[in-house]
Amino acid sequence: MDLRDYLRILRRNWMVIVALALAGLLVGGAASLLSKPTYTAETQLFVAIQGSGTIQELQQGNTFTQARVQSYVKTVDSPVVLQPVIDALGLDVTADELAGKVTAGTDVNTVLISIAVDDSSPVQASAIAEAVANSLIKAVDMLEKPKAGGTSPVSLSVIKPAIAPLYPSAPNTRLDLILGTLMGTVLGLGVALLRTTLDARIRNEDDLRQVTDSPLLGAISFDQDAEKQPLVTQSAPQSPRAEAFRQLRTNLQFANVTGTANTVLITSSLPGEGKSTTAANLAIALAQAGRTVCLVDADLRRPMVNEYLGLERNAGLTTALVGAADVNDLLQPWGENNLYVLTSGQIPPNPSELLGSTEMQHLILRLGDAFDTVIIDAPPLLPVTDAAVLSQHVGGVVLVAGVQKIKRHDLEKSLSSLRLVEANLLGVVLNRVPAKGADAYDYGYYTQERRSNSGPGMVSKKFRRSRTEQAPAKSLPADGDGSRRMIQPSEHARDVPGQRVTERS
Repeated sequence: MDLRDYLRILRRNWMVIVALALAGLLVGGAASLLSKPTYTAETQLFVAIQGSGTIQELQQGNTFTQARVQSYVKTVDSPVVLQPVIDALGLDVTADELAGKVTAGTDVNTVLISIAVDDSSPVQASAIAEAVANSLIKAVDMLEKPKAGGTSPVSLSVIKPAIAPLYPSAPNTRLDLILGTLMGTVLGLGVALLRTTLDARIRNEDDLRQVTDSPLLGAISFDQDAEKQPLVTQSAPQSPRAEAFRQLRTNLQFANVTGTANTVLITSSLPGEGKSTTAANLAIALAQAGRTVCLVDADLRRPMVNEYLGLERNAGLTTALVGAADVNDLLQPWGENNLYVLTSGQIPPNPSELLGSTEMQHLILRLGDAFDTVIIDAPPLLPVTDAAVLSQHVGGVVLVAGVQKIKRHDLEKSLSSLRLVEANLLGVVLNRVPAKGADAYDYGYYTQERRSNSGPGMVSKKFRRSRTEQAPAKSLPADGDGSRRMIQPSEHARDVPGQRVTERS
């Protein structure tokens, strides 16, 4: 990971990091408040060697003293020194327990011994420190006294008496708060890295690139009102989300530079990733650009196109596939552009067989000949095989990936299933991309989303065109005798090219 990845992790998990840092601050403060105050009294002794005072003797004595001081320091916490202190002060502790309160040390190349005593009482701390110093003086005098008699060559004297401290040495509230905050921050960073490592969801383009190098055709921002107003290209044409669909339209045209993929299958890995709204908005955007477009709802398990566009689905794709009606009678015009919709029809008990039939292949060819672009909304890839079967008979496939919904291994399975049938994958569309935050996609200067005056709902009434209104007709080649049946768009529809396409053998 590079610096940008780490910054994204921080932006994505900043609330967790801040929360744990504050928790550490509170823990540090609580520990400081609940801790019993401790007072530290200090005393200091000077070690000297008796000598004649010549320069050579003084040098030898100084070297001897520095070597001896280290031994005296280690003697401080021994029972030889501490037991007399316990007896003198009447302390209700053992020598080992008292040793835990006493600390002795010396600076390098000095003959000074420092003794510090910690206790909950400042007076008691100073008394113990003074008693330990006096006991050490007696113990050293006894240990260094010659066996033949006489005085000890080593003398210790107190140069800094112990004084009862006015303020406690512990707890150090400021230090506790700083340490608590630092520990909480470090823990937060660790949690953030762990979450990122364990999170297998696709969150942004970088995550997508770890799975596939297929072109990113578009990034559609998340809209909490998408369920109420799914057709943003019609209800809010100036919004960033609508602009994203127009960008998808442009990128799709560049992905199909040869012009052979005029039948495009829109699918996803799992339900709920937004393939149907993507298909509907893409179809509208293409029609707004002046192309003749047919939108086919081939999701025979959970059809949604008719609900989004406000159309009936009693007769549709399944009606045509079973031969109950000609497709010319089933295409429904929509909007003020050249958009025709073939709804799913009645949900059959055998959707896989219908979508994999030769009738479906034949219908795709007929629609591809009659329209500039055919958009097919197919079922998700992983639950059923319908989309994989259909992908063999279309010019190209667009895979919709729902951000923070689809996991890497699921996306890999979908791509593998498309490769297995040798489908022409035109690219991937990231849907539900956050408009703000670490995983936000750059939409340039389109920052203000304008709402249309049509109000909430699936689609305004003026876009539901009656098939009884008279307008130039669109026809498809019929089966059998070659006769052509006509559909009647509304008077608001633009003239649709009246080409007649013969049935392919």
